[in-house]
Amino acid sequence: MKNPPSASAISAAETMRTIQRNSENMRPLGLEKTRQTPATVDGAGRGVTKSGKAKFQRAFARQAEGCAMAKVAFLGLGVMGFPMAGHLAAKGHEVTVYNRTAAKAEAWVRHHKGEWAATPADAARDCDFVMACVGNDDDLRAICLGENGAFAGMKPGAIFVDHTTVSAAVTRELEAEARACGLAFVDAPVSGGQAGAENGVLSVMCGGEVGAYLAAEPVIESYAKICRRLGDSGAGQLTKMCNQIAIAGLVQGLAESLHFAEKAGLSISDVVEVISQGAAGSWQMANRYKTMEENRFDFGFAVDWMRKDLGICLSTANDNGASLPVTALVDQFYKDVQKLGGARWDTSSLIARLRHLG
Repeated sequence: MKNPPSASAISAAETMRTIQRNSENMRPLGLEKTRQTPATVDGAGRGVTKSGKAKFQRAFARQAEGCAMAKVAFLGLGVMGFPMAGHLAAKGHEVTVYNRTAAKAEAWVRHHKGEWAATPADAARDCDFVMACVGNDDDLRAICLGENGAFAGMKPGAIFVDHTTVSAAVTRELEAEARACGLAFVDAPVSGGQAGAENGVLSVMCGGEVGAYLAAEPVIESYAKICRRLGDSGAGQLTKMCNQIAIAGLVQGLAESLHFAEKAGLSISDVVEVISQGAAGSWQMANRYKTMEENRFDFGFAVDWMRKDLGICLSTANDNGASLPVTALVDQFYKDVQKLGGARWDTSSLIARLRHLG
């Protein structure tokens, strides 16, 4: 006599059934996991053909017409989460928010159509999707786990989408916990800063099971300029590390360039007008050179958070053998900025350190 299936196996089966229902029968649409050649695989969902994804998106659009939008919870209403949740409400989704400081959740409800809940579990109850954007690994564990955590309130088959920048290790840990609870988990860190969140044009890099990603993608697109699946669980976080590594060296280079122009007696505006049209041009140059020139650093991503992210990058590089000498150096430069009182200044404040050194 065969042993009965375990509770985790039953939960996993229920998760897949729910994802398949959300996706309007993925298999007939050609979305089952099959081996594809690189030329036919869509970058948004590795292992899914472009034609299969197109069929899925058309089916999702047909399914959405004339019926209620998704029931969504959003956990964490900081400078990113507050506007992101607002875009979900503006798109017509039924949104319930949670924030550790209840006053901020109440303020969100005054600005947007939706409700707030006292705990992550209450916010997540009966939702199709639960999105989160909190501070760090420990914050994420706190809102996911325990009797008041989101996982305790989510229905079988619901999908948790994490927009926090955290380690790939905690992502895989929580993905396993979610799977054991009959849930799906997509790691989906974002880039674009506060302005990107407010304008709904974030870059969203995702990891997780293909079906869960494809079901969540139309909801994520409420505040995304681009949304892509890069691989299995943790791939989104690893891609966000690539993003932060690239930014760290770029901002230091820009700070040194502007500082050099100052020391040489050149007009920063004139220099930038010329060099920004060539190979030196970048988003950071276009959007931050003027405030850097004016010694104003109250824009964008705070130094404290950048050091948290760079710490994750360096720790991961130590594990996988990658060499990140520039990243390690810039991390120490940001440490110097913190000592100058710039913990909450934005990342362009690297120029303040150079000016302090003379």
